Amino acid sequence: MTKITKRIATGLWFDTQAEEAANFYTSLFPNSHVGVIARYGKEGYEVHHQPEGQVLTVTFNLDGQEFMGTNGGPLFKMNPTISLFTVCETEAEITKLWKALSKDGTVMMPLDKYDWSEKWGWVSDRYGLSWQLNLGSVKDVGQRITPMVMYVGNQFGKAEEAVKFYTTVFENSSIETIQRYGPEIDGHEGKVMHARFKLAGQTFMAMDGGLQHDFEFNEGIALVVNCETQAEIDNYWKKLTAGGKESMCGWLKDKFGLSWEVAPVQLGEMLIDPDPKKKGRVMNAFLKMRKYDLATLEKEYAG
Repeated sequence: MTKITKRIATGLWFDTQAEEAANFYTSLFPNSHVGVIARYGKEGYEVHHQPEGQVLTVTFNLDGQEFMGTNGGPLFKMNPTISLFTVCETEAEITKLWKALSKDGTVMMPLDKYDWSEKWGWVSDRYGLSWQLNLGSVKDVGQRITPMVMYVGNQFGKAEEAVKFYTTVFENSSIETIQRYGPEIDGHEGKVMHARFKLAGQTFMAMDGGLQHDFEFNEGIALVVNCETQAEIDNYWKKLTAGGKESMCGWLKDKFGLSWEVAPVQLGEMLIDPDPKKKGRVMNAFLKMRKYDLATLEKEYAG
């Protein structure tokens, strides 16, 4: 069985471009690679409407951070409520990365000098994934790429509450720093300008974004909780659905509207088995589940 190396991965929803995107992203960063690719079978077409052989999921690692791309069709699109804060240590590095990510993308804030950084920029790439590139030192953050969660709309002002909640859900968690807005922006004083915190030993960031935005949390980007046992699945599911909403296939929304997928690592192994009958039984089983039932999955896999 694959052992958990990271408790939390970042899940990205694509129409059909998951493998293409994974290859693109891993070409941009050192120490990066594409991992396991699972494909759709015949089973469940009436639910997922994806052709047999189409890539279902692709895992990839970007300089130590784990991601999972899912081809789920056009139902959801990524938006800037979650962006990837990326530290570049040289002018050449940030310029090269900005050029690659902005090609066929959308510049949200230009790469320039700001009060908070000598060089920083915010861009949405060709697939809709948002990046905040910052010239700085990796050791100051602890990792090159960090998910940044922005609380907007009805969730504006809830960043601190959310950070405190998440650090109670996961082991080895702590709040490292919270910086607040002053009175210079109307309605923002005291709200979170920047928070850095750890969940299960991994670094995350959060902020309140009070300007008018035409987006909110959705399933386009989710945080994937990797579990090895049913007890772990039950624990995280219970805590994260409290005040939130259950969905299908291990997905849920927490009380702030942020999407999570609580999934057994064994499922990924089952879905890449070369025996199509095994994969088919597992697919038919998990498409009917809300919270994953590991014993049922294992029973169907064994036949």
